[in-house]
Amino acid sequence: MAKLKVLTFPDPRLRKVAVPVTKFDKSLEIITADMLETMYAEDGIGLAATQVNIHERIIVMDLSEERNDPKIFINPEFKILDDKSLLSFTEGCLSVPGITEEITRPDNIYLTWHDINGKQHEEEPSGLLTVCIQHEIDHLEGKLMVDYLSPLKRDRIRKKVSK
Repeated sequence: MAKLKVLTFPDPRLRKVAVPVTKFDKSLEIITADMLETMYAEDGIGLAATQVNIHERIIVMDLSEERNDPKIFINPEFKILDDKSLLSFTEGCLSVPGITEEITRPDNIYLTWHDINGKQHEEEPSGLLTVCIQHEIDHLEGKLMVDYLSPLKRDRIRKKVSK
């Protein structure tokens, strides 16, 4: 396994939209293992492939306190089931180091994804998983948590992170 370099805002590669994974093979296993190693080394709870300059629809995550329950989401997609049910959460991001901001997102979603072997799964997640999956899918769409903030706040963060 190898630790990968995490891109940081305002790197333009973070704005690239990821393409679907079409091959479920050994190279996918290597990529996800490297992403997990990187996420753990950076003390994150989620990492999208876009953040490590791999522009495929891959997310790794571990929300367990023990850091021993890794999850891999290939080609994840979600639909909002109730746009009136919202959840506010203080989010951080490995690509926007040292910054946390309260972001409001839908709390009721329907999630589909494939596992590392290509088997499809579906779930209606709740709580932290709902927040994290939306945050990471945003990365795959070229969107960052700073996009939810005012232009003034975003510019302030850009200056702080660029120092």
